[in-house]
Amino acid sequence: MKNRWFIALSAVGIHICIGSVYAWSNFTNPLKQMFGWSDQEVALTFSIAILFLGLSAAFLGHFVEKHGPRKAGLLAATFFGIGIAGSGFAVVLESKHLLYLFYGVLGGIGLGVGYITPVSTLVKWFPDRRGFATGLAIMGFGFAAAISSPVMNSLIGSVGVSNTFYILGAVYFLIMAFSSLYLEKPPEGWMPEGFKEKVKAGKAKTSMDLSQLTANEAIKTRRFWYLWMMLFINVTCGIAILAVAKPLAMESIGIDQAAAAALVGAIGVFNGLGRIGWASASDYIGRPNTYTAFFVLQIIIFFFLPDVSVKWLFMGMLIIVYTCYGGGFSCIPAYIGDLFGTKQLGAIHGYILTAWAAAGLVGPLFAAYIKDTTGSYEDSLTFFAGLFVIALAASLLVRIDIRQLQEKNAQSIYPSITEEKSTI
Repeated sequence: MKNRWFIALSAVGIHICIGSVYAWSNFTNPLKQMFGWSDQEVALTFSIAILFLGLSAAFLGHFVEKHGPRKAGLLAATFFGIGIAGSGFAVVLESKHLLYLFYGVLGGIGLGVGYITPVSTLVKWFPDRRGFATGLAIMGFGFAAAISSPVMNSLIGSVGVSNTFYILGAVYFLIMAFSSLYLEKPPEGWMPEGFKEKVKAGKAKTSMDLSQLTANEAIKTRRFWYLWMMLFINVTCGIAILAVAKPLAMESIGIDQAAAAALVGAIGVFNGLGRIGWASASDYIGRPNTYTAFFVLQIIIFFFLPDVSVKWLFMGMLIIVYTCYGGGFSCIPAYIGDLFGTKQLGAIHGYILTAWAAAGLVGPLFAAYIKDTTGSYEDSLTFFAGLFVIALAASLLVRIDIRQLQEKNAQSIYPSITEEKSTI
């Protein structure tokens, strides 16, 4: 029997590798200086990678369920390793289109499969702490940029851009491949040692799934689309502010460039902490309450942020936003398990991650559009507050669906009682 904590460690290993995509900006200036490419041309590489993350997660989610986490993890390692190493080949040939193909398309496919594979496996190994387990893995994705960024900078300075891609591609492939080899689904109905006894004694509860649906059944329900909308809005607003956090802080509260850069670093740390913190909290307060809290907090913050001039308050509010941004990612897999069961959790998770792909394109473009048309980033904040009102409404509508489903399940569990009463 595999040790579930080593399964969790393997999941973190995969996510730390693929999460390095968030450190892409380290290559921006070197590529611009080498080839004279524009900011937009270089940034398009990252956008393509995020787009294919969402697409591959959606289309290959069924592969994860059919062939298991080990094969899916090795597929992710192959695509991501070739994508990163192939980017070095594209740099040697001075071809941005090859870079889009290797880093954006192939690397993006590795990202999508590598993202959903360990998460869907962990949910099944931690029936007692779903939120904590998924938060642990996705925290690795959030912290990856902080780990890989200094390594990338050091390698670029010492061995050059193309060799950096070659080295990273090989290292990522090895870490992801070895991590994938340990991944495995638990036996049907498995529970951790001692937990079954606690459940029988009434000292602990298992996660009660409201249904057991396939991915194709799940997308026909209203609650699937409520979750999709909630994630889309949370990520759209989060990515938009992440893309402009530095100039927004300098423009709004007048801090210097060094302080603004430190704020961006702090945001990255709290993005990671939010993933494990909120996900763990959701095991105790429930996923519906967690998402409602995300949106209430962010409505208040985005509405008042344009008028805040106190530096520590402005920074604190931005940090809270980013704990919610990270928490939105980490709580979704556990929420999917609660609402749709674990039968095809990886495939359903893949479908929902198309919201991330869409948000990755919409968020930064919208923030840039507001800046170009109004001359200020601050005007976009009020609009985002309005979007969070829609997300809050969706989070409340999910509750209605949950209540109706609970009532339906209760009637199906106790039909004999109703029949007995009718005969009497």
